Formats: sequence, structure tokens, C-alpha cells
Amino acid sequence: MVEPTADEDVVIRPEPEHQPGITTWLLSREHSHDGTTVAKMRITPERSMADVGMSVHPGREWFTVLSGTVSLVLGERTILVHEGQAAEFSTMVPHRVGAHEGPVEILTILDHGGERAHMHLPGAIG
Repeated sequence: MVEPTADEDVVIRPEPEHQPGITTWLLSREHSHDGTTVAKMRITPERSMADVGMSVHPGREWFTVLSGTVSLVLGERTILVHEGQAAEFSTMVPHRVGAHEGPVEILTILDHGGERAHMHLPGAIG
């Protein structure tokens, strides 16, 4: 048997980071080579959409809904994204993501601009 030269641990062991109304699990390495961050988020109705400001930043955002229904505000529109559906949009459009009538879990992919705007984890960029 030949031992591989790159003995890198390929398993990511996400630890939940809690804020009122949102729990985030970082599912990618802190400094990914492709410039993206992957995270699972659980958003509850206690994270009021009125309390969450609209975000604008360069890049694109993508998420898929694992459970529940997301209320996605894009500019003047509110779009309900249901379990099993996904959304992709330019982050130059003012936007915010919240839970609609109950908790929601999403898997999201963000570029570094999106990470700075949406992730408030220790060690996150921004």
C-alpha cells in the first residue's frame, strides 16, 4: 500500500453558530479555492423580516429549500420558495431571506461578497 502524499482530512465537521432566529452550519472550508461558501441555515419566524435589512453586494446567490417555505424579497417583489425548490439571483438586487409561517432550512452557496453580507460567523470574512 502506498500512503497518499496529501493527508488532508476531507471530512468537514460543522459546528452550529446561533443568532436570534438563525442557526448556520458552515459546510465548506473557511478559505475555499473557488471563492464560494456553502452553508446550511435554519431560519425561524423569530427572525422578523422587518428587522432584517435589505442587502446589496456584487455577485450571485443560490439556495435550495430543504424544509419549510422561504420568503425571498427581491426589490419590490416577495417570492415564496417552497420545499424542494431553489432560487438563484443577482445580489445587486436588494434582497433578504426569511422564514414564511414556520421554520425553514436551506442549503446556500455564496460568493465572497455574499459571505460578507450574510454570514456573521467567527472567522468569516468581513
